[in-house]
Amino acid sequence: MLEKKDINLEKAVLIGVVTKQQNEEKSKEYLDELEFLTYTAGGEVVKRFTQKMEMPNPKTFIGTGKMQEVAEFIKENEIGTAIFDDELSAAQERNISKLLECKVLDRTNLILDIFAQRAQTSYARTQVELAQCEYLLPRLKGMWTHLERQKGGIGMRGPGETEIETDRRIVRDRITLLKDKIKNIDRQQSVQRGNRGQLVRVALVGYTNVGKSTLMNVISKSDVFAEDKLFATLDTTVRKVVIGNLPFLVTDTVGFIRKLPTQLVESFKSTLDEVREADLLLHVVDISHPSFEDQIASVNKILGEIDSANKPTIMVFNKIDTYEAVPFDDDDLIAVRTKENYSLEEWKKTWMNKIGNDAIFISALNKENMEAFKRRVYDEVRDIHVARFPYNNFLYPDYQEEEE
Repeated sequence: MLEKKDINLEKAVLIGVVTKQQNEEKSKEYLDELEFLTYTAGGEVVKRFTQKMEMPNPKTFIGTGKMQEVAEFIKENEIGTAIFDDELSAAQERNISKLLECKVLDRTNLILDIFAQRAQTSYARTQVELAQCEYLLPRLKGMWTHLERQKGGIGMRGPGETEIETDRRIVRDRITLLKDKIKNIDRQQSVQRGNRGQLVRVALVGYTNVGKSTLMNVISKSDVFAEDKLFATLDTTVRKVVIGNLPFLVTDTVGFIRKLPTQLVESFKSTLDEVREADLLLHVVDISHPSFEDQIASVNKILGEIDSANKPTIMVFNKIDTYEAVPFDDDDLIAVRTKENYSLEEWKKTWMNKIGNDAIFISALNKENMEAFKRRVYDEVRDIHVARFPYNNFLYPDYQEEEE
């Protein structure tokens, strides 16, 4: 998937399974995403391993024979890290570490590591640390087996605590402290949101790496960090935007991802208050991604979890400049035409047609079709504003194209 090579990247192998719930095609998609996550975290994928199973092995995730194959490859090629596509239990992680004798990570651990790298503000760092502590707590036993027994000797007799119990108590206390800190910041941010007045609020939502920050830069004429990596933006950014003569606020939020760790959903729910309190959502979609429909479903699932699924929404299909339909051979009598053969015009005639005016196709990077996008957003924001301030109706006429 990735052609980029760097001698400083940490060598890793990926391990996934093919099950009844996750067929070969889906497993490949997940491993493609896991490879991009690995590259984002600073790793280079040397090889992938997959195994067909009824369900993952409760002790070692994959079978004994496949584990032996992985262990031999790791030893022969001096691989430092093995990354599993699903979350491992504490017991699985311990067992696998003994067999592979290298660093063992799961998808959750990898995403947490990326979040830790990307967090810039105190608030984001606090949220990430809370998620890491909640992930770490049930795994302390495996990390500190050498401290598990009560020490003896002079000064060590008496009730006391085992080292593992001490560590658990420290982590629990830290979790309590971090939750209190987040509550305090939440209160401060709630006051800040209240101080923004009655401007209409628009939130950019979508899967990670779909171009939300690039779009934010275009419409707000600002310089929000944007990069072709997963989770390039963690910290919520709010900008005042004026289209035509109509001012409103736009918020760029953290991207979503399939198999998003539960700990992150919980710890970042407060960040998503910006989404909950928005008047309008711009759901940005990377239409050039082969699994963009699955990505839409993943985003909608999380929006449902934060009670934001029924908000007014404009679907913004981005990256039309990189969309390519797979050519279809009409003379091949055996081949079956699938969605990957659809042109953009054909896609527009599918379920997207039912969305009507609430579907816009753009390229934020190349600024393609941005006038149609601005006109649609202007109309929606104006309707919300006029409903809120009926006496201001005369202030906002129909949208006029902006001069460069």
